[in-house]
Amino acid sequence: MLEVNGFAKGFSETLIKSKKYWIIYLIVITITCLSTIKFKNLPNPQFVVPVFIIIAFLGIFCIVYYFMHNSKEELYKVAFVIIVCFGIISALIVPIVDVSDELEHLTRAEITSQGVLFPHWVNGEHHLDRLYNHSDEGRYSSRLNTDVGFETSQSHMFFLKNREHTVFETSDDTARINKSTILDGSAFEQNPFYGYLPQAIGIFLAKLFDMNVIWMLWLGRIFNLIFYAGLISLAIKKTPVLKIPLLCVACIPLSIYQAASVSIDSMIIGLGILTIAYFIYLYKADADSLEIKDVAVFCVLSFLLGLCKLPYLAFVFLILLVPKGNFKNKNILMYMLLGIMIVALLGVLWSTYSTPALMHSWRSKLNYMNPSLQLEFLINHPIKILYFLKQIFTFNLGSILSGFFNFFGANNPNHYSDHYTFITVLIWIFLVFTLLFYPNKSEFNFKARFGSLIIVLIVYVGTCFIQLLTWADVGGSALGISTRYFLPLFALLPIIVSLKIKKFDGFKENYDKYAMVFIIAFMATLILAFTTKYY
Repeated sequence: MLEVNGFAKGFSETLIKSKKYWIIYLIVITITCLSTIKFKNLPNPQFVVPVFIIIAFLGIFCIVYYFMHNSKEELYKVAFVIIVCFGIISALIVPIVDVSDELEHLTRAEITSQGVLFPHWVNGEHHLDRLYNHSDEGRYSSRLNTDVGFETSQSHMFFLKNREHTVFETSDDTARINKSTILDGSAFEQNPFYGYLPQAIGIFLAKLFDMNVIWMLWLGRIFNLIFYAGLISLAIKKTPVLKIPLLCVACIPLSIYQAASVSIDSMIIGLGILTIAYFIYLYKADADSLEIKDVAVFCVLSFLLGLCKLPYLAFVFLILLVPKGNFKNKNILMYMLLGIMIVALLGVLWSTYSTPALMHSWRSKLNYMNPSLQLEFLINHPIKILYFLKQIFTFNLGSILSGFFNFFGANNPNHYSDHYTFITVLIWIFLVFTLLFYPNKSEFNFKARFGSLIIVLIVYVGTCFIQLLTWADVGGSALGISTRYFLPLFALLPIIVSLKIKKFDGFKENYDKYAMVFIIAFMATLILAFTTKYY
C-alpha cells in the first residue's frame, strides 16, 4: 500500500511539473486528428470522440511516466511501456488482416502454433489457392480446388472473407475457432520459423482456451508486439548513446503499425535496431574491455536478422568498424573475419532453401515473374541495369520517403488515396532533426561513418535487386518496394551523418524531452488516423 501511495504521489507531482509537455502533446494530436477527419466522421462521432479521449489520457500517462524515468539508465522501461500501450490499441483497432501480406503471415503463424517449424507442402483436397491479379494493383482472388498446399486452420476462411473489415462490420468474429484443417497455397515458407514464434504463442493460447476466432489475430498481434517492445527495450538499454534516435525509428507510426501485426516485419525492425544498438555498444566500449564472445553475439544477431531478410546479412560487416583496441584479444580481426565468413556461408545455405520455397506460394503463379529469365534479360540488355540504378535512387527513393504514413492495403482503394501529406511532412521534419541534427549526438570516426553508409547502400540496392528478380515482370521495373523494408537503415543515419547547428546547442538539455512528446504524439496519431478512416 505504501508503494502504491508513493507512486500516486510521485505521479501527481510529476503531472504538474510536466504540464507544459503534455499540453503540447494535446495540441499536436488535436491538430493531426483534425487533419484526418472526413465528412463521414462528422455525423457519426460516437467512436472517434471516445478514442480521442482515451488516447489523450494515455499519452499524458506515458509522458508523466517518462518524466518519472527519464534517466538514461531507465529509458528502456519507458520504451517498453509506450510501445505496448499504443501498440495494443493499434492491434485491436486496425481492421482484420489489414497489414500488407498479413493474411499469409497469419497462415504461417498458425502453422507454427501447431508445432510445425518448417511448413510441409502436401497434397490434399480443399486447397485454398490465392491467385494474384497483376492488372488489379495486387488484389487477391480466391478459389477452392483439389491441389496442394499447407495445412492450416479452417478458420482461415473467416479472415479471408472479412479481410480489411472491422469487427463491427461482421458478426462472424464471435464464432469459435474451427480446428479442422484446410490447405492454403501460401504460407511464407521461405521465412525462418523464429520470426513467427511470438505470434504463434498468441494463436496457440487462443485455440487452447477455445476463444472467438478473432482472438487468433488479436493475440497473435499482441504477442508479436510485446516481443517487439522487448527487443527495442533491450536495444535502448544496451546502447550507451543515441537512445532517442533509435527509439524514434522504433516508434514512428509505420514501425508500430508493423509491430502490432502478425507480420515478420516486426522481427526485422526489432532485430535491426537491436543489432545497431549492439554495434554502438561495441564501438563506444572502453579499451581492452571486450571479449571474443561479443563478436559472436553480434554475428548471431546479424545472422538472425539476415535470415528474415537476406540483404540485412550485410549488417555483419559493421563489426569491422569497431576499433580493434576495444578488445582484449589483439588477434580479434581474425575472429571478426571468421564470424563474417560463417554468417555469409550460412546465409548462402539458407538462400538455397528459401529461394525455391518461393515457388510454393501465389508468387509462383505470376506468369510474368521469372528470376532466371530476368537475369538473362539484364545480361542481354545491360543498359537496363543503369536504368534500374537511376530508378531506385530517384523514383523509388522518393516513394520510400513519402511512405512513412501511407499504409498498404490490398483490396481497399482508400489506402492508395489517403496519403496524409500533412502528417507525413511533420514526421519528415521530426526525423531530420532527430536523426541528422540530433544535438546530443556522439562522435563516430570517418571509417565508421563511411562504412555504415556503404552497408546502407548494400542493403538498399540488394533489396531492390531481389525485388527486381522476384517481383517485377521480365523486362519490367515495377519493384513493389515499401518503406517498411528499410526502416532499420534509418537507425544508422545518426552514425553516418554528423551535422550540427550551433544555435541548436542551447537546446541540448531539453531536446530529448520534446522528442519524447512527439514520439508519443505520432503513435497517438496512428490510432486516430485509423479511427477516422474506418470507424
